[in-house]
Amino acid sequence: MTGTAPVGTTASIPDPTQAQRRILRVLVASQILSGAGLAAGVTVGALLAQDMLGSTSLAGLPSALFTAGSALAAVAVGRISQARGRRPGLATGYLTGAIGSAGVIAAAILDNPVLLFIALFVYGAGTATNLQARYAGADLAAPGHRARAVSTVLVATTLGGVAGPNLAAPTGVLAETLGMPDLAGPFILSGAAYALAALVLALWLRPDPLLLAHTIAESKDTGAATAPAATGSADTNGGRGGVVLGALVMVLTQLVMVAIMTMTPVHMHDHGHGTAASGLVIAIHIGAMYLPSPLTGWLVDRYGRMKIAASSGITLLGAGILAAAAPGDSVALLALALALLGLGWNFGLVSGTAIITDTVPLATRAKTQGTVDVSIAIAGATGGMASGIMVAATSYPALALTGGILSLALLPAVAATAYRR
Repeated sequence: MTGTAPVGTTASIPDPTQAQRRILRVLVASQILSGAGLAAGVTVGALLAQDMLGSTSLAGLPSALFTAGSALAAVAVGRISQARGRRPGLATGYLTGAIGSAGVIAAAILDNPVLLFIALFVYGAGTATNLQARYAGADLAAPGHRARAVSTVLVATTLGGVAGPNLAAPTGVLAETLGMPDLAGPFILSGAAYALAALVLALWLRPDPLLLAHTIAESKDTGAATAPAATGSADTNGGRGGVVLGALVMVLTQLVMVAIMTMTPVHMHDHGHGTAASGLVIAIHIGAMYLPSPLTGWLVDRYGRMKIAASSGITLLGAGILAAAAPGDSVALLALALALLGLGWNFGLVSGTAIITDTVPLATRAKTQGTVDVSIAIAGATGGMASGIMVAATSYPALALTGGILSLALLPAVAATAYRR
């Protein structure tokens, strides 16, 4: 099989159903840890840059940098996974994120913006890996259960993702106790969380789901195995159009979500709210990004990828309108807007991932998935960078409303693809 490393002997192939259960358990454990690492940095990244630079216009730069860094990491993780398996690919990505966290801490101590931006770029590897892990959950899943397998991995991020932002204040106290700026505290948590996630995967993600899928596929080619393996496609007629649609759904949802999410803590800070309040809102947002995943996966498998992808655009529009209309001093309304923002993103990510996995053949699956995630990361970087500039030039409500309207572009794309089918 071209482009993949040898997968070893096929004389004794693990039962794919039992292997899938074990793989999902390990992925869930790693995602709980990585969720904390991801959320901690998101909560204070913009505030740290604003504090160092004394300017709101560049407050979106941290989000842009770590999402740009995640673009490069997505390529690397995808290629390592295709060549050597998910285990080394994902473990390497999380370890790189931990190194980036350490760099951010050093930059905060030294008050060095250049080092901060470099470290945030490296830190982005954790974000990319957190997303790439969802594909590992689908490698051995039956076609009709892929969205649910993806959702199982995503929902595990909720525990760490909700805990991370709410630990912003306590970790800030810890950082001050250690003689560091308080905003460096969450990155202490993110560094430790990413390092532990890498360790969990390196030790226990066995058998490797992608390599086992290759082994089963090769055995089926020679007639040596009859066990049902999830190496085929639920819809092989989508072709390139399916890849484009799946990528478009995830790119637009990422762009809108990152833009509005990035500037919400800054918007709240400008209205007198502290890190505890902004941490709570971001925690609710991240919970809404991942917690509905089991239901979303069931909806995608039950009612189809297209309907849930369209629902994503409509939900994001509602989030943008509410965020624009919410008074700056209303934590409750901003939290509700960010919850809708997370839910819309969840609809887009699960449906888009299922479309991509259905369409791409096993021989190039990980590489293509990595390439698609590059587009997602670039969209996030664009949203993060443009958000600060737009808020400085106009206002947060203008940003939120623009993002909501932009999400409606999903509807004609989904309709056109459904019509062609």
